[in-house]
Parts: sequence; C-alpha cells; structure tokens
Amino acid sequence: MWLKPEEILLKNAFKLWVTEKDNEYFVLQRRRGYGEGGGGLTGLLVGTLDTMLDSTSKVAPFRILHHTPDSQVYWSIACGVTNEEIVQHWDWLQQNIMRTLSVFDSSEDITSFVQGKIRGLIAEEGKLSMVLEDDPEKFREAFLRFEKWFELPPKEKLVTYYSCSYWKGKVPCQGWLYLSTNFLCFYSYLLGSEVKLVISWDDIWKLEKTSNVILTESIHVLAHGEDHYFSMLLHLNETFVIMEQLADYSIKRLFDKEAFQREPALSDPLQITKRGLEAHAKSEQFRTFFRLPKEENLLEVHESFLWVPFSHFNTLGKICLSENYLCFASQDGSQCHIIIPMREVVNVEKPDTSSRALTVCVRGKRALRFSEVREYQRLANTIRSRCGISPSPQHSASTEAIRGECQSLINHFEDNPEDVTLMVGQKDSSKAVSTEALMTVFHPQDVENLDPKMLKEKMKEQSWNIHFSEYGRGTSMFFTRKTRDLIVRGVPEALRGELWMLFSGAVNDMATHPGHYSELVEQSLGTSTLATDEIERDLHRSLPEHPAFQSDTGISALRRVLTAYAYRNPKIGYCQAMNILTSVLLLYAKEEEAFWLLVAVCERMLPDYFNRRIIGALVDQAVFEDLIRENLPQLVEHMTDLSFFSSVSLSWFLTLFISVLPIESAVNVVDCFFYDGIKAILQLGLAVLDYNMEALITCHDDAEAVTILNKFFDSVTNKDSPLPPTVQQAPVGNNNKASHLNVDISELIREAYEKYGNIRTEEVESSRKRNKLHVIQTLEDTTKQNVIRVVSQEVRFSAPQLDKLYNLFKRQHFLSCYWTIKSPALLHHDPSLAYLEQYQLGFQQFSTLFSLLEPWAFCSNKSTLSLWSFRLIDQNQDGLINFKEFCYALDTLYSGSFTNKLKFLFKLHLPPAFTGSPLHLKEQKIQYFIPVTEDSSHLAFDLPEDGVIRKSPERGRGKVDLQAYLKQWQNEILKKEETIKDLPRINQTQFIQFSKTLYNIFHGDAEEECLYRAVAHVTSLLLRMEEVGRRLQEPSSPPESTKPANATASSTEEESATEDASNTPEGSDIARISQDAGPDLTEIEWSFSFEQVLASLLNEPAIVSFFERPVDVQTKLEQAKVAQLKLKANK
Repeated sequence: MWLKPEEILLKNAFKLWVTEKDNEYFVLQRRRGYGEGGGGLTGLLVGTLDTMLDSTSKVAPFRILHHTPDSQVYWSIACGVTNEEIVQHWDWLQQNIMRTLSVFDSSEDITSFVQGKIRGLIAEEGKLSMVLEDDPEKFREAFLRFEKWFELPPKEKLVTYYSCSYWKGKVPCQGWLYLSTNFLCFYSYLLGSEVKLVISWDDIWKLEKTSNVILTESIHVLAHGEDHYFSMLLHLNETFVIMEQLADYSIKRLFDKEAFQREPALSDPLQITKRGLEAHAKSEQFRTFFRLPKEENLLEVHESFLWVPFSHFNTLGKICLSENYLCFASQDGSQCHIIIPMREVVNVEKPDTSSRALTVCVRGKRALRFSEVREYQRLANTIRSRCGISPSPQHSASTEAIRGECQSLINHFEDNPEDVTLMVGQKDSSKAVSTEALMTVFHPQDVENLDPKMLKEKMKEQSWNIHFSEYGRGTSMFFTRKTRDLIVRGVPEALRGELWMLFSGAVNDMATHPGHYSELVEQSLGTSTLATDEIERDLHRSLPEHPAFQSDTGISALRRVLTAYAYRNPKIGYCQAMNILTSVLLLYAKEEEAFWLLVAVCERMLPDYFNRRIIGALVDQAVFEDLIRENLPQLVEHMTDLSFFSSVSLSWFLTLFISVLPIESAVNVVDCFFYDGIKAILQLGLAVLDYNMEALITCHDDAEAVTILNKFFDSVTNKDSPLPPTVQQAPVGNNNKASHLNVDISELIREAYEKYGNIRTEEVESSRKRNKLHVIQTLEDTTKQNVIRVVSQEVRFSAPQLDKLYNLFKRQHFLSCYWTIKSPALLHHDPSLAYLEQYQLGFQQFSTLFSLLEPWAFCSNKSTLSLWSFRLIDQNQDGLINFKEFCYALDTLYSGSFTNKLKFLFKLHLPPAFTGSPLHLKEQKIQYFIPVTEDSSHLAFDLPEDGVIRKSPERGRGKVDLQAYLKQWQNEILKKEETIKDLPRINQTQFIQFSKTLYNIFHGDAEEECLYRAVAHVTSLLLRMEEVGRRLQEPSSPPESTKPANATASSTEEESATEDASNTPEGSDIARISQDAGPDLTEIEWSFSFEQVLASLLNEPAIVSFFERPVDVQTKLEQAKVAQLKLKANK
C-alpha cells in the first residue's frame, strides 16, 4: 500500500528492521519478528509494540523508504502485509521511477518528484476506493492491519476501529477492536501471546452495555454460548451505537428480509460507513419520535428558542429538518413538540439579524418564531427552497394577502368542520368507498339528549376545543403535557378519528398520497389470493356483537380496507388480529382514513407484528418481561418463570387490548396508543399486573392466573361512555360479579401513567433492539432443532455433528450474501416455508461446501463432478439443495456400506446427474456446464423473472396448490427403497468417466499404486466379460434398428471420449484394455450393469478396504469450519 510520504528517523531503527533490498534511491526492509527466524526476544518485543501502537510504520512487516545519496533523511512511501505485495511496489518503482530520476540534477528535485508521484498514486486509489472517512490516511493504515491479521475476503468493508481491552477470563488484553460490515474482530499481541477473535454479526445473541465492580463500564457480547467483554473504550457510547447498528443491519438483511427491503440506504454491504450508520440511527430516532413516513431522513439539526404563545415564553429546543417536514422538540422538560409539513408553510419572513431569528408562516394564520439560530440565514433559505417560496421582497410584501386568504379558509372550515380534511390535501374518494365513520352511521349522537353521560361528552369536546384554540388544530398543532392529560381523561367520540389520524402521522400519509386508496380498491377488486381467502374467513369474526358488522355496510368496508392493504403490502398480506384492529378503526374513522391508520400501525408503530413469525410482538413481550423485572420485583420473586406472562400478553399486544376488553373501554387504550405508541401498552400491562398483584401471588398454577386476569378484564367498564347498551359488550363473567369490583378504564389508564409514566420512549426502543437479537436467534435455534430432529432419524450423524453441519450449511448460505447486493441465496431464504426449506444452497454455494466436506477430495470447487453431485443430490430438480438432501449424501459417503457408496458414484455417471462426457472439453472452461455468475446458480432450469424458484407463492399474491403438496407428500411416503436391480446400465462413455472418477478418488492415497492396478484389473475384467458375452450372442444378435436410441446419437461423442481418454494418464489403461479386448470392441456399443461393476470391485480387497475405511467426521467438520471463510478469502 502506498503511503503519504513521511519523514522518519533511522536512529536505532536498524535494531527493529532488516534491509532486504536497496539501491541508490530506495530501501526495502523487513520488520524483525516476521519471516524466517522470528527474531527471538527482539521479535516478541517488536510484535507487542506493533499491536499496542497505532502506526502503520510500526505494524506493517514490510516497507519501502526513499532517500538520496547526499542526504541523511529517509521518507516512508510504501508498506505491505506480504512479501509479494511489497515486491510488486518495488518492481513498479524500478520500472517507472528509477529511469526518470537520472535526469534530475539536485536531491531536492528527486525527492519532490518521488513525493508528488506517490501522492498521485494515493489520490487515484482514493477515487476507486470511495472511502469517506474523517481521516483517510489513518483509516487506510487500520484497514491494512485488519487485512493482515484476520485474512478476510478483500470485499469485507471495515467500518471503524477502536482501541480497547478484551477480557479473556480474568485477564484484560489490550488491543484493537475492528467493526466491519459482517464481522466483529479483535486482535491483541503481548509478548508472544496472540489473541484473535472473529465473530459474525449474525451469530450474536446479546449485545448490551454492562458494568460491575471490576469493569466499570463495558460492552457485553454473547455469541456461540460464550460471553465476551470489551472495556477501556474512549468513546463507549459511540462504539455501542455502531455495534448495535451493524448487528441490526445483519439481522434485517439475512433473517428478516421484509423489514430490510424498506431501507434502501443500507442495501449495498460494500458501501456501509461509520458516518452512514450514525446518520441512519439518527434518522430512525427522528422518524420514530415525530411519527414521520419511512422515506424521511434527518438532514439538519439547529439549536434554537421557539416562542410558545400559550405560555408566553421562549422554550429551548432543537429544529429538525427533513425532506418534507420542519419539526421542533423542546429540551427544557416542557415536553412540547410540533410537526410542520412543508406543504403547510406559506412564507418565511425576512430574518431578524439582531436576535438571529426567523419566522415561519403556516396555513391557518399562524406564525412560528425561532430565535438564536446560529445559521438562521441558511436555514431560512433551505426552508424557502423546499417549500418553493421565492425570497424576493415582492413576495414578502404579499404576506398580508396570503394571510388574508388563509383567514378566509379558516373561516370556511369553522363554518364547515366536515371539510377540515381538505387542509391536508385529501381528494374525493371513490363512490364505492364509505365516506363516513361507521359509528356516526350506526350510532348518531342525539343533540337533544341531555343525560349525564352526554353532558360529560360535551364537556370533553369543549375542553378539546379550548385546547385547539390555544395550541392549534390539525397538522401544525403543539403537542404538550396538557395534550397527554386530555388523552388520559378520554377522547370524545366525535373527535376520535381526527385525533387518531393526527397522532399516528397517518394524516401526512393520506395527504401525500391522494387517491391512492381508491386506486388500490379498484386494482384489488375481484382478486383471489391466499390473503383474500383468509380475509373472507375472518370478516364475520370481527366485532360480531357490534351492529355495524352485522350489516353489509360494515362488512364491505372492512373487506375493502383489508384487501387493499394486502394488495399494497404483499409481504405482510393479511394476518390474524388485523381484522379486529381494522374494525375498531372503521368505527371512528372514514374508510380511507382507516386504511392509512392501518398502514401507520403495521409499518411504523408496530413494526414486524403482522407477519408469519410475529417477531415484533415477541420482541415487545421480551421488553415487557424486562419491565416486569424492573418494576414488579414482588411478582418476580413469586413467579421466577416470566414466560407465562409472554403467552398471556400476546393478545394484548397484537390487538391493543381490544380482544380482552369491552369495546367501549378498549378505544380509550387505542387513544393512548396512537399518542404514546407501544409505551402506552407496556404501561397498561404493568398496571394490570400491579392491580392483580395479590391475587397472582397466591396462584398455584398458570390456569388459575389466567382465570384471575380474565375476570379482571370482564370487570373493566367505561362509566363515561355515551354508547348505548346495544353497542357495549356485556362482561363474560356476569355470574360472578362479587369476585371483582368494577374498574373504570379511565382510572386504570391514569394509574398506569402515574406509576409507570417515567418509562422513556428511547429506553423502549433501545430495549427493542437488544431483545430483537435474542428473539430472532431463538427462532433460528428452534428452526435448527426441528431440522436436526427430522434429519437425525434417517442419518447416522450424532446430534452434535448435525449441529455443526447445520451451522456450516447455514454459514455457506450467508457467505454468498455478505458481499452481494442482491444475492440469489437471500432470495432463497423464506421464513414462511417449512423448516427444511428455509435455507437452501444453489450450485455455487453447494460446490464450495461439498468440496470441503466430501471424504475423498475428488470434487474440487466448481468442478464437473461437483455439478454432477449437485444434480444427483437435488432430488426434486428445483435447482436448490436443502439440508436434508445434503445430509443424506454426506451420510452415504461417510457411513454408508461399500455397496451404497459405490451406488452413489455409479449414479453420479447416469442421467440426470451425468449429461455427457466432459473429456473432449478438457481445454475449455467449465462454464459450458456451470453459469459463471451467482445469479444463475440454478443451472439449466426454467426460472421466473426474479430468478427465484418458488416453493410456495408469495404471501398475499398467489394461491397455494394444496392438492399438489398432498400428492408430493403421498409420493414421498409411498416411495419404495431403490434396489440395485432398479439402476440402469452404464454405457461406454459413462463407464470411461466412472473409471476416471475412481482414479481421481485414489489420487494421493498411500496405496495409490495398488488401487490404480486394482482399477485397471477390474476394467480389463469387465471389458473381457463384455466381449465374451457379445460373442456368445453373435448368432442371434439384434438387427441394427433395435440398438438403443441414444447409441447412434452419441457415437461421435463416444469416439471422441475414447480417443481423448487415451491421451490422459488415467484413460490410457482403459484405451489399452479396450484395444486388447478385441479389434471391434471400441466400435460396438457396450454397457455394464451395477451388479457386474459391484461384483468385480468386491474381488479387489484394496478397493473394498479403501471405501470401508472410517472417516473422522469430527475432524472433517472442524477443518471445514476453519477453511470455509479462508476459501472465500482466497478466491
């Protein structure tokens, strides 16, 4: 690697370096302790220094220095990890620089020329590498060490590195922590003791910050059942955030494709940088806090004061700017924040230079004044450009006109409140779509009704109207503590839909996608998919007691919303619990609004909840367990196994308590959820357990605890609900009212906020990330155990061996994904498939792994024999091999009888595995048989456009052919054991290749000569037997027309194969024997049965003992584990 020329001092340097080559202007040196001899004690000391000190000149084992004869100054210009690398640089200097230097007269000119040339080379490398780091030179040096120490593939992208201590037992090892796209690596070298650690991110079960008496603060990593601790980090929080991002990136990319595809910024593993990860983390936090669409990214942050009109003072906070939103959040504890869509901004007034302030005018005759903004002028221009506002004086002069226009619009909305949705750009919906909330249709409010409940409802509405007058209404409303207080007390029925839209951010989705829902309804109309079938099945199970869903109006609206969403997002399609949630949304929101609320819930507020593995719900249950341990210690002492609460609370999270609470109480919970997110559900869950603490502690079993909780939920009421009795749900446990006094939902929610309101959203999100690793790894481990249980019944591998074999198989699948944007292996992975089909290998991946594991080293990587083995093992001919198929083949080769091993090799040379002789293609590239790209790993199979062979249709798009599955399973059950008599005969071309394969297997064995003679003897015997048989049949030989159909077609190929076989060392015996057997034998089509080949080989003890020689499976698996990654690195 070329280095930025740096002057070095050579005093005492010759004790650390040995000169290998030199000339008039350059010196090539080797570091003591490297290469031959090791350097003794000096080498140990040098190696220790190289690890501890952060300088390439002290780390790289080879370097090139520049000097001039009349100067004592030396300049370092290049370093290298290997001798070959540094010699390449030396040769380049000899060929391109040395001749030029002779034309210069002075040493200064020579040195200036050399330095300029080296800097030019570094600049060219920089353009190609596209490394965007704060200190490119230092980063290049670190990358050099990373490559040298860990020998990972060149494509592996180093993200960042840190100096730290790694605790190996009770002893800390000072060294360097390297974080790359796919691996966490650590290296330490102290006085001859080397510590090297490489952990792939997808193997990590736990990642957390910890502290104890010995380690004041450290990062704990759990992988492969081992604990690793890293401490003494100068920037521990920064390091942890990067590690968390990389682990999350790996999990999403490799295990959870559905979530990953929504993040195009991280799609290319070769372009991941520390800066990019930090920006992604901040954008994610920004979107979560302000409930913004996933397309928004945090672009700028400015500290400022905002004038708050309702409090009459300036509040300190931060302005956050994205592509389409201007947001502000206070930092003084007032919990005030505001979201301003750029589409709502009508003007940015001329900044006030004295107070560094700017005023943003929004629709509704409102203005926001930000002061003490450091870069106020640039911020004003940025907002203008994003809103399309001209900064000209004429435009500023027309501000009053704009304000007057906005005021007239406001007056119109005050007179016509039903048109308020026009403020966010809603277009007229399709005539087929309901434009009224179902509650207004089936339970219109009686204005003249003055009973106590209706009066209280009117008071709530009045409280909210006062709030709107002070804090604003619509998308630019201030969110404050008072807003939350009103939510806790309960939202009036008439405002529920509007406020749900506002708090969830769905109002912005609908405004930026006008008419999208109507288009989806029209496009999905009449479609028949697995999702639509499931929707039809569940339509009448959605709030069946409510009148709205006892009529066609409600059922049709529910069908349209669910079908449209399944069409929009086929990755999710439709999942149970979506129908219950959507039913409640339709009661209080218009149909199109209900659709966008469903989008907000499924894609932002409850990520990964509604898929086959409900990962999001499992993660939040793990978060809930952590909160129980932290807040309810008395309950934890009594119930040490908290998994019970996970099973009980699953429906709480999936349906937001709608499935366990009466509808009139559940909607209050939904109010809090849309304002505070999952935090509200967690708080309420803790409050429920706390309320029933005494009863739960006295429980003797889980069933009794479930009964207690069910009775409690039946007793929850909403005393302020204005809904008539026909709409309200009657408690299930009416007959046993005495066991539980009625609990008002408002009181329960208020208690939840008072006791557990200190739970911070940031803590919940951090806990989500931490627990997601464990949840996904647990699911993966369950998959592995199920696969091993199925496979172990039919193979002779032990359970630990199958475990290691599965890990190798899965790792090979991932190795083809690590450095590729759209790897076909990533497309093969589908968690919705059966356990055995979730991880599969195409030919490229299979060939690499099979070459490491097969016992006789006869299949080199991507060889023709690998291709034949792949075709033979791929029983269902889909171009992919699952773990079960792979294990069956290895089991035969490792532990099968001599007959079974020979049968495998015999079938290897029969169709569909063998499709022709490759001998005449010896000088050609193997691409004739094997596609060269990873994307074509399915070989000669018909593929869909995306290159993926579907075992089952994509969720929500196609129907599953159940009859085909049942027929396939029946065939597998009834499939009889194949006997040796069922095998077809092997023809001349196939037998020649079979013999050649035997020679390849025996090559390099200690008994090689004896085995070669045995094969030659068997081949001679078989050919002579064939000659005798033919002579006996000559009088009654069949006419020419009865020859096998393929004999004539392949005669030219066979002649060529025989001719080429005689030119190969292994084939010369075959050619000689066939010539000795008879003058016409090579011109006649001959073949052998498997029984003939088996009987002949059984007469050769050397061959029999070779194939019956036991294989050390454990050693083979350990060697494959070590070589698997290095094999990829050496490509």
